[in-house]
Amino acid sequence: MQFESFTDIRTARVFAPAHITGFFQIHDHEDPMKKGSTGCGVVLDGGVYTTVKAGKDIDRTEIYLNAEIVSGETSRTVVESITELPVKVESISDIPVGCGFGASGAGALGTAYALNHALSLEYTSVRLNDIAHVAEVKNGSGLGDVTGQAHGGIPIRKTPGAPSLAETDQIPTREKEVCCVVLGELPTSSVLSNPEMVENINISGEEAMKKLTEKPTIKNFMNCSRDFAIDSELATGKVRDVIEAADEIGFIASQAMLGNAVFSIPSITSVTSASELVDVFSEFGEVHRFRIRTGSIRIV
Repeated sequence: MQFESFTDIRTARVFAPAHITGFFQIHDHEDPMKKGSTGCGVVLDGGVYTTVKAGKDIDRTEIYLNAEIVSGETSRTVVESITELPVKVESISDIPVGCGFGASGAGALGTAYALNHALSLEYTSVRLNDIAHVAEVKNGSGLGDVTGQAHGGIPIRKTPGAPSLAETDQIPTREKEVCCVVLGELPTSSVLSNPEMVENINISGEEAMKKLTEKPTIKNFMNCSRDFAIDSELATGKVRDVIEAADEIGFIASQAMLGNAVFSIPSITSVTSASELVDVFSEFGEVHRFRIRTGSIRIV
């Protein structure tokens, strides 16, 4: 496609959901298609809305997040993987960024799907999902979020790699509420570059997957996630304080991986109302309330 073929600006807007990882295991590989993680997480109805614009009036690629220009390396890699044309990528996030909600993966997916639609490329979902995964892995912004986001619900990632290669399963669920409290940012790369931490993660992640496989329920997912956060030593300081405070009033909470945030699915406990949990979470930081999204990416 050449610029001369554009009679006006071509645009498309896509929503990609957030994904919280409860526990995981890192699988390194030289091939980014085979690199990734195994584990289990939950997909949320909050996420990232990405608009792509292309046309003769756009002379260079620019990436925006919440109306501010950013380097956006992961989304930029997606663009470069799909087209040589300069485009404008504008992402609006209604989830916390850099806190374990998979915002980077959602932005990458949104960019890929929006480009495909705006430029009439006719790529399949499988190909677009893989492009987003490879961009995440190459830029160190994530390992398994894209695979989870591509499926929705509570996906179990049984084997690593891009969505077309990864073997997945699901914990069946309705659109239950998920309560989260954000304590701050935690760059994914800062953890993945620590060899000792990676070893702890993989040992704890393997044990969590074994326990979940024996009893694949939402409540057990939360229990496995909480044990993983503590055993891997990822949950420290304030995160542990929040988890313990939730436990004291009968709720199971865990850390959003990899991020400085805590989440809980209130309805899996015998406590009938989430209001008490929200009150406790509010003592530690900003509270966000979502629902589990059983669908995936959509053009809006």
